[in-house]
Amino acid sequence: MELHVSARKQLGTFRLEADFTVDGSRTGVFGPSGSGKSTLLNLVAGLGVPDSGRISLGGETLFDSRSGVHVAPEHRRIGMIFQHAQLFPHLSVHSNLYYGYKRCHPAHRKIRPDAVIDVLQIGHLLKRGVANLSGGEKQRVAIGRAILSNPRLLLMDEPLSAIDASLKFQIIAYLKDTCAVFNIPYVFISHTLLEMRVMADRVLTVEDGCACRLVTAEDLARGATKDAGGYINLLRLASPARAGDVHAYQWGDRHLFIADTGEPPSTLFELPARDVILFKKHPEVISARNVFSATVVKTFDMGVRQGVELQCCSERLIAEVTKKAARQMEIREGAEVHAAIKALSFRPLG
Repeated sequence: MELHVSARKQLGTFRLEADFTVDGSRTGVFGPSGSGKSTLLNLVAGLGVPDSGRISLGGETLFDSRSGVHVAPEHRRIGMIFQHAQLFPHLSVHSNLYYGYKRCHPAHRKIRPDAVIDVLQIGHLLKRGVANLSGGEKQRVAIGRAILSNPRLLLMDEPLSAIDASLKFQIIAYLKDTCAVFNIPYVFISHTLLEMRVMADRVLTVEDGCACRLVTAEDLARGATKDAGGYINLLRLASPARAGDVHAYQWGDRHLFIADTGEPPSTLFELPARDVILFKKHPEVISARNVFSATVVKTFDMGVRQGVELQCCSERLIAEVTKKAARQMEIREGAEVHAAIKALSFRPLG
């Protein structure tokens, strides 16, 4: 569903200038605190009014300063999830969930409450008061309440910032699964690069009140490597199986061997690009459990280092080498190399 925003808003000495069009199901809004991200979402939701400009969703004009159109928030069919769950404290979990559903026009009730409850795995919480929920449970209920309002667009304003790191990727899984199952496009705000890469395909960057530039999540990650200590590969792996002292994960048409941490097997991993070691010839004896051939797709500048994008059968991977090493190894587009990764180099996320 296409979202078009061309609007301006003055708040004291701060001025927001937005001019963009996004058409996709997984859009991110990325920028530092105070850059205007939340102000932008409030304008889209109707919780704030632009000083001038136009906002449209799916071809419907929500705001137009020239023609005097301003659709009220309750008529925009836009759901919101905030940093804090903001559940109604006097209502049970069941009543919180049904709050938006009951206020949704019957013609738009396409999502069944029992289906949402099942996807979010909150059936056992229905009779509880919200004061008796953990932080993660509260956020799952907030997700369910927003989904049950049957929105045509879901706005999420840093919904993970108040969640413990150990729970964050569990909540991310619920968010992504729920939106995918019910085919709800979303706009996800964060100032955390990792969250952007997991949640978004296209990212609107917001800096000093300017919301105009759209990039891919991976381009955003590569652009941040010069200042952030290097590129981090983000790997979604499947079908872990015990293989001695490691777990073997399916990665495209091959396996990756990852050290057993003693925790339940994860499916999402970080792998620092500098931990991918490159060789011109296949190493004869090496302690790394993962050794495979790859083709250099392209190289890119990373300040004092060189980024190397590799095609590893059906998958892509980024390695980092010094510029001197890149010259000595004659690393260039189309070159054949061998990559080695230790089983201990992978960091499980969730």
